[in-house]
Amino acid sequence: MSSEFRFCPRCAQPLQAGDHGGAPRLGCACGFVHWDNPLPVVAAIVEHEGGVILARNKAWADPKMFGLITGFLEKGETPADAVAREVKEELSLDASGVHFVGLYPFERRNELIIAYHVPAQGEVRLNEELADYRRIAPEKLKPWDFGTGLALRDWLEDRLATKAREGN
Repeated sequence: MSSEFRFCPRCAQPLQAGDHGGAPRLGCACGFVHWDNPLPVVAAIVEHEGGVILARNKAWADPKMFGLITGFLEKGETPADAVAREVKEELSLDASGVHFVGLYPFERRNELIIAYHVPAQGEVRLNEELADYRRIAPEKLKPWDFGTGLALRDWLEDRLATKAREGN
């Protein structure tokens, strides 16, 4: 059991490990239980000018690491609205469609990724979170084997299957 939560948000007393709801969780004598549920995150496979945009966050240590556009689902938003908002905020692009790809657990960060294919239009302008981006032809993409890479893998497989059905 690991958590960044150390103190009760109700009474400020230190949280203690214990059995809550049949599993080890942090709790407090006041009745608060830190359930530590996964956070909903949206991910965008942004298709723009014939390629897929991968971006590098300024906070990432590895300058060779690039990934999908992601962000947290905010209160009152649908996942589809959130992913279009993230594409606009991070790349200044307008979504011309939002197509569900799938749900993917990202246990290492305790997140549930809700992935979409997002065709987009406009001129790419990075926001303050991003250091760089690359536009890669879909046939040259190499999905990674965790997190958003699983969504990219599924989208590429579906894209190939659709082209095969259509005879392209």
